[in-house]
Amino acid sequence: MLIDTHCHLDFPDFDAERDELVSRAHEAGVAQMVTISTRVRKLDTLLALTQRYPSVFCSVGTHPNNAGDELDVTADDLVRLAESHDKIVAIGEAGLDYFYDTQTPEDQQTGFRRHVEAARRTQLPLVIHSRSADADMISILKEESGKGAFPFILHCFSSGAELARTGVELGGYVSFSGILTFPKSEELREIARSVPHDRLLVETDAPYLAPKRWRGKRNEPSYVVNTAEILADTLGLTFSEIARITTENAFRVFSKMPQV
Repeated sequence: MLIDTHCHLDFPDFDAERDELVSRAHEAGVAQMVTISTRVRKLDTLLALTQRYPSVFCSVGTHPNNAGDELDVTADDLVRLAESHDKIVAIGEAGLDYFYDTQTPEDQQTGFRRHVEAARRTQLPLVIHSRSADADMISILKEESGKGAFPFILHCFSSGAELARTGVELGGYVSFSGILTFPKSEELREIARSVPHDRLLVETDAPYLAPKRWRGKRNEPSYVVNTAEILADTLGLTFSEIARITTENAFRVFSKMPQV
C-alpha cells in the first residue's frame, strides 16, 4: 500500500476523468491521497472532492505564488478552517518560491509564517513549498521552530542537502516526487540516502512532474508507484519495504487521517 501525500485533484487537468484516475490509483495500490490547497478561497472545491471520494483528504492553505492574493487570511482563519472538517488533515501548501517572480519575498514570508503558526496551534503538518529559497527557508524554519515545534513536510524535495538536513533536525519529513526518478537527479538520490527512513514520504504533485516511466505525460496518483520503486532501489530496499515505511510515515505525520 502507498499514500500519495501530495496531488492536486481539483486542477482542470483531471476534469474529464477523475473517477477513472482515482480507480487507477486504487488498482495500483495507492490507498489514500491528499489533494493540496493552493488557495484558501477554493477550499469548498477540495472538500467536495473529499466527500465524493472516501480515500481523498485535503489541506487548507495558500501557495506562495498566490501569497499576495490572500494576505487577508490570518492564522486564526487557517486554524478555524482546519478544525472545521475531519477531512482537512494538513496546512498549506505554503512557503517560499523565488524561482517565479510573481509575489514579493515579503508577502511570501508573511503568509508562510501565518501557516507555521496555524500548524503549531493545530499540530497538523505544514506542507512546505520551497524553490530557489534555501537560505531564507532554513532561517525561517530555525526561527519558527524556536517558538515551538510544529510538524512539517518539505514537499516535492528538489533543494540542497543543507535544507534536507535542517528539516530532519527540526523534526520534519522529506517527500520525494517524480523528480527523484530522472536520470540527472543523482544528487537528489544522494540526498534521499541521507534522510532517515522514518522521515521519508512519496508523492506525485500531480498533474506535474510525472516520473521517468511516464515523463512528458500528465502525472496522476497511480504513478507514485514508480517513484517508490526508484526510492527503494536508491536505498537498497525492496518495494514492499519502502511501501511499508512511507505509508507508516504518512499516517504518523498526517495524524488526523484514519489508517486503512
